[in-house]
Amino acid sequence: MSVALISYDDTDAAAFAATRELPHSGLHRWRHAVQQHLRPRTGTTVLDLGAGTGAWAAAFTDWYGVRVVGVEPSAAMRSRASHRPLLAGDALGLPLRDSTMDAAWLSTMIHHIPDLDAAAHELRRVLRPGAPVLVRSPFPGRHRRISLFKWFPEAVRVLDRYPDVARVRSAFAAAGFPVSTIEAVAQTSAPSLAEAAAHLDRRAHTLLQLITDDEYDAGLARLRTAARDDSGPVVDHLDLLVLR
Repeated sequence: MSVALISYDDTDAAAFAATRELPHSGLHRWRHAVQQHLRPRTGTTVLDLGAGTGAWAAAFTDWYGVRVVGVEPSAAMRSRASHRPLLAGDALGLPLRDSTMDAAWLSTMIHHIPDLDAAAHELRRVLRPGAPVLVRSPFPGRHRRISLFKWFPEAVRVLDRYPDVARVRSAFAAAGFPVSTIEAVAQTSAPSLAEAAAHLDRRAHTLLQLITDDEYDAGLARLRTAARDDSGPVVDHLDLLVLR
């Protein structure tokens, strides 16, 4: 079982749309990394599972010219998305026919899946043979180059409740995805620490929602103090786990 740590209500979804959608200009390394595994061609259809407000669906459409079908359980998230199609559903019951998807993209959502084994089998059902599952996520024990944990070290306690790489690999191998690779991919999360501090919204981050108020306030103070002396961009490294 996984953790399903929070569900996004209207307030959370608004915060997510305002602060978590990264500009495409900061994601060029993700564009390259994904393309190596997706290998888009005419007619490629990608499932964006846990699509949120549709930012990654829009990016994939712009970058690769593929058709992206979003699936998102939160009505509040769907109401803020302009991307279509965006369907109501979740990892345990995908509203899709068998063997119709050429890839699946899961971005910072795998910790919300309540039954990872069932989800892996459901993805095996809707994906064509050989199609990859691409998981973008922080994983326990692999957080050293993610700046949020520098300012909010207590959030590691929450991260440790996420499924780790071995757990994800095991679930997907049992469902028919025997091969996997992992790499850390750099992204520009903010143009500066000052911008990061100014736009941080706790409601948009599972990791910050589940630490105490005192821990959050202390971390925000650390971030604001550091921002006075650091004008460079904030570069983070999240993992891309590919299963096929």
